[in-house]
Amino acid sequence: MFDLTAEQEMVLSALQEIAEEEFAEDAFEWHGEPPWENIELLADRGFLCINFDEAYGGGGMSEFEAMLSIEAVGRVCPDTAEVLYNQQMVAPRAIEMFGSEAAKDRYLPPVIDGEEFIAIAISEPESGSDVGSMRTTVGDDLVLDGEKIWVSNVPHADAAVVWVKFPDGLGSIVIEFDWDGVEVQEHYTNMHGGTQSQLRFDGVAVPEENVLTRGKDAFVDQLKALNWERLGCATLANSFARNGLEKALEYAQQREQFGQPIGDFQGIEWKLADMLTQLEAARLLTYRAAHNAHEQGRIPDRLDTSMAKLYSTERAERIVSEALQIHGANGYQQGHPLEYLYRLTRGRRLAAGTDEIQKNQIADVMKERGLPDLV
Repeated sequence: MFDLTAEQEMVLSALQEIAEEEFAEDAFEWHGEPPWENIELLADRGFLCINFDEAYGGGGMSEFEAMLSIEAVGRVCPDTAEVLYNQQMVAPRAIEMFGSEAAKDRYLPPVIDGEEFIAIAISEPESGSDVGSMRTTVGDDLVLDGEKIWVSNVPHADAAVVWVKFPDGLGSIVIEFDWDGVEVQEHYTNMHGGTQSQLRFDGVAVPEENVLTRGKDAFVDQLKALNWERLGCATLANSFARNGLEKALEYAQQREQFGQPIGDFQGIEWKLADMLTQLEAARLLTYRAAHNAHEQGRIPDRLDTSMAKLYSTERAERIVSEALQIHGANGYQQGHPLEYLYRLTRGRRLAAGTDEIQKNQIADVMKERGLPDLV
């Protein structure tokens, strides 16, 4: 696909070995609960938040290595990969990129050590994809009021990055769940068994050092950084697809009907061929976007990102669905890895911007720039 450096090959090889030796046996046994034992092991061996600054305990590598780690782990244990994605590419990464030194010193080392989790709160009951209509506000007196919904992992988190509206534009802050005025109103269980929560903020005093971005220019920078979250989401989806494809290939070679392995029937062969082709196309889009970002000063391109996120998450759902189809009734039973993997994969088409939002982004760029150059 792309030539890896010796260091990148080491990271990929080591993580594949850890996943296969340490995570495989209990993979698909977590049922929506974060696999903290696995995360602590990765932290102990220096493979958690490898894209964070070494000053805070990170590995000093890039987002590309972080994406490699997600893919290596997700092909074995999707729940562990999801935590890697959340901690390396989402809320803690925003703190690492935009936070004050006080915020970085407070929040990053416990995350990198595998001891704490930081959630992200964007959606509201009346505002989802349209972030401009957010009603959660922070005034000039740095008092937070408002409401957020669909916040993942709140029972396991200590803090959250919250997107808000300041008097001078959109921005983001860090809050802690035990602060006065922060209330967890309700928990919901999503399709794959994960917990999402509704939060209410009533007169919450926010320290100045917990303001990440504020005002138009700063928030534009955070929107650009959101593209890394979307590329991480694409990588996670690709890892789920690889997980399902490996299971389908193994089953097709072992399961016999009509006197031969079902994988020898042309109908199954064509399914497997389509699945691999779609997966490799998705991976190429994703890693091309990451490669281009590093060529352009670590700023992911909006078009590259949206195409990778859209195609990877759509194809992942299709590939995992076909893997379940190859398993027949076995794969459809509750408790089967593919039944769970399908439910987990489906959420990727909603997280980090829905399919429809990605298509809007792609169309906007086409109208603005025209078609991409041929070379």
